[in-house]
Amino acid sequence: MRKAGPDNSHEARCVGRVAGVDEAGRGPLAGPVVAAAVILDPVCIPEGLNDSKKLSHARREALFDIILGCAHVGIGEASPEEIDSINILQATFLAMTRAVAALPVVPDHVLVDGNRAPRWRYRYDTIVGGDARSVSIAAASIIAKVTRDRHMVRLHEAHPAYGWLENKGYPTRTHLEAVSRFGVTVHHRRSFGPVLRATEFSA
Repeated sequence: MRKAGPDNSHEARCVGRVAGVDEAGRGPLAGPVVAAAVILDPVCIPEGLNDSKKLSHARREALFDIILGCAHVGIGEASPEEIDSINILQATFLAMTRAVAALPVVPDHVLVDGNRAPRWRYRYDTIVGGDARSVSIAAASIIAKVTRDRHMVRLHEAHPAYGWLENKGYPTRTHLEAVSRFGVTVHHRRSFGPVLRATEFSA
C-alpha cells in the first residue's frame, strides 16, 4: 500500500534534474493565474510537503520559506488581460512556461499536475492529482498558491469591497455581490461569466 501523501517515486524514474510544475488560480474571477516550477534537492526534501489545499495557511507559509531556501524555484504568471485574450487553459500553459523559464537551471524532465501540459521542449509527464503524489509538484503547488494569495492580499488593500483578503478572487457571495454593486476592476477577468454579465448589464 502506498503511503499517504506525495513521495519521490515519480522523480526517481526520471534522469537528470526534475522540475515539478503546478498552478494556482484557474477558477477565480480576479487576479492572475500563477504557476511555479520547483527542482528539489533529492537529499534535502522538506518534510510535510503535500497538496497546498490540504495544508493550513501557517504550514504553507512555513514550507514556502523552506522550499525557497533549499530548492531551485521559478515563478510565472499570466495576467487577467492575457486570460481574456487566449482563454484560461492557454494562459495557464503560458504561466507554466514562464515558471520553467524562470528556473535558475534548465530541467531535464518536467512533471506537470493534471492531464495536459504545454508543448515543452523538455521531456515531461502529466500526473493527475500530482500535487498529492509527487513531492516536486506538491512543492510547486505551495509556491504557486502562497505567491498568488499574497498578490491578492495586496490587491485587496486597493479594492477592499470585493473581499479578496478572504476569497482571493474566487466567486464567493461577497465577491459576486460586490461585482454587482460596484462593477468590475482592472483586475477582473472579463471573459468569465459573472464578470461578463456584469459588464453587459452596465453597458
